[in-house]
Amino acid sequence: MHVALTINDHLARAVTAYGDRIGLVDEPDQPAASLGALTYRQVRELADAQAAALDRDGIAVGARVAILSQNSARMIVAFFGVSGSGRVLVPINFRLHREEIRYILSDSGASVLLVDPELEDTVAGLEVARTLVFGRDDDQLSLDGVAPAAWAADETATATINYTSGTTARPKGVQLTHRSLWLNATTLGWHAGVSDRDVYLHTLPLFHVNGWGMPFAATAMGVPQILLRKVDGHEILRRVRDHGVTLLCGAPAVMAMILDAAREWDEVPGRDRVRMLVAGAPPPTRTIERVETELGWEFMQLYGLTETSPLLTFNRTRAEWDGLSPNERAGKLMRAGAPALGVTLTTDAQGQVLARGNHVLAGYWEQPQASEAALADRWFHTGDGGTLDDEGYLTIVDRKKDVIITGGENVSSIEVEDALHGHPAVAEVAVIGVPDERWGETVKALVVPTAEHADVTGEELIAYCRERLAHYKCPTSIELRDALPRTATGKLQKFRLRATYWEGQERQVSGG
Repeated sequence: MHVALTINDHLARAVTAYGDRIGLVDEPDQPAASLGALTYRQVRELADAQAAALDRDGIAVGARVAILSQNSARMIVAFFGVSGSGRVLVPINFRLHREEIRYILSDSGASVLLVDPELEDTVAGLEVARTLVFGRDDDQLSLDGVAPAAWAADETATATINYTSGTTARPKGVQLTHRSLWLNATTLGWHAGVSDRDVYLHTLPLFHVNGWGMPFAATAMGVPQILLRKVDGHEILRRVRDHGVTLLCGAPAVMAMILDAAREWDEVPGRDRVRMLVAGAPPPTRTIERVETELGWEFMQLYGLTETSPLLTFNRTRAEWDGLSPNERAGKLMRAGAPALGVTLTTDAQGQVLARGNHVLAGYWEQPQASEAALADRWFHTGDGGTLDDEGYLTIVDRKKDVIITGGENVSSIEVEDALHGHPAVAEVAVIGVPDERWGETVKALVVPTAEHADVTGEELIAYCRERLAHYKCPTSIELRDALPRTATGKLQKFRLRATYWEGQERQVSGG
């Protein structure tokens, strides 16, 4: 027997097994009226009413519906009301500029835009057939008492189109199918140990690869989901305390934010209870160790990309590591992890990580040449450089585009950043290659110092590196900064950092 896998399965199970349990706790402080606490049965009713309204308005199966919003219960409802009824949801990064949003709306061919009131002015006048503002237009996006049209479930149908960051060119629309999202969420939930005793906090933006699939995994297991609109270290700790949170996801920058806030708490909430799943960049070993020693939380890491839904590898402490010191355990956990169930990894002759599995994109929206290149030889080409060790664990050496080639030697920016993070004066660091007449490129570090060590000097940090790394890997210059540019998900925007130094050069370093 073959039964199509769709994201509706996750909500159907929640309604069957946990229908009267609180499923979503909406952000109370938002411009649209908060939906408050919703049971999973109410979530189903709202999704059905949304699908019925789309039927009424002639939004056909396969049509694209874009959504621009901070985290909210309405956004999770849209996953099931839009994608779950056969339409295609297009989550848009709410931090994008107006022209970037215009491009995505045009490229995806979205006929409807759902938008948070705070962002209404940003999209005013953009070319889309219909714009509906959450809160104000809820009645137009809901048709109560009418059953939505039955959708002939197709697991190969595109469920969402998620746009890449577009750091080196126009962003590409990644087509993720119901099958990919189903298997990603189910496999992720298994690896992360999601159960009906968990409470999940949405710190990760839902637009980012559909919250990594955790909304589906949590829904299937009846997990109460707490919506957090804007990330703040103290607010995260308050929600952990007040709601009994056991699980959250985020980029390394979010983890650092929590660690900084925790210094002002007499007692850190969630000790020996919370698991934090991190992705986006390999965190420094010192930061991983602090999660265990200062917060008392369990650190977990996944590696993946928008194109892989995103799960490719998972790393979590295991019984064999129980006898290790926190620092030794952090060294193990810094690796990207072992391939997730159903995923096969290898590397090509240049060290690029290649992946094969059910989570990989169907293709880039209306970009057949880019799709063919990314999926050449039936492998997905990640663009990341990595190594697989004897234990089968993947370590990301670098984004291929972030490798610094100085005097013929390859330098991993991640390795240098990890070394600098060991210095107590370093709060944030980005290592880039800058042009050099003699070496072609040389290593430069941009450092945000901690408040306690604001008087640190570049010379001091270079000397620190030279005690720990081969000299050719060490920065030849260090610039102290107040902040570093990051994306909405916490990734360093190295292409912006490089641009200043490479302006006017014949050879440009690729964006990060």
